Amino acid sequence: MKFELIDIDKWKRREYYNHYTNEVICSYSMTVNIDISNSRKRKLYPTMLWLLTKTVNEFSEFRTALTEKGLGVFDTLIPAYTIFNKVNKNFSVIWSEYSEDYEEFCKNYNTDVEKYSNSLEFSPKKNCPINTFEVSMIPWTTFSAFNINVFNSDKYFLPIFTMGKYFEQNGKRLLPLSIQVHHAVCDGYHVAMFVESLQRKVFELFN
Repeated sequence: MKFELIDIDKWKRREYYNHYTNEVICSYSMTVNIDISNSRKRKLYPTMLWLLTKTVNEFSEFRTALTEKGLGVFDTLIPAYTIFNKVNKNFSVIWSEYSEDYEEFCKNYNTDVEKYSNSLEFSPKKNCPINTFEVSMIPWTTFSAFNINVFNSDKYFLPIFTMGKYFEQNGKRLLPLSIQVHHAVCDGYHVAMFVESLQRKVFELFN
């Protein structure tokens, strides 16, 4: 994992960054429906984790973060995601090593879920790397909008993804996906390009 610092004075987003971190501190969310009509042969959650990670790693806007070293861009992010304890009705946040190979990632996911799914801790898997982004799923209900209120949004720039329960509409199976980003590093254009790339990967993997 590498972290490349940004020279803000020479950065093309300098004015936007200064505006949205000093004058109008602004994060925003967009909820889209991802067409997963042909997903029935694959386990949905780990598959979407892999697809989201693969797509996140294509866009520097989604890998820009403020760390102790300063503002910079991670070369790679890995997912930190929620798992649900069915007995105690609580959740834990764990992370899995990312691999470009889909089957290898699913193997990492299955190993981690099996080990930690009965935990009562919030973060049972220790030593979480700093280059993680957050993903959660609410499989009990669908939604048309979802917003997370990040109260340190002047410092937190990485994306947050939330998936809901899929639903059927006009012969398609659709998955609601909320994408939370910070305007200082990511515009609506970048989110639109992200969604387009993610949807294309979904079609490629599921077809």
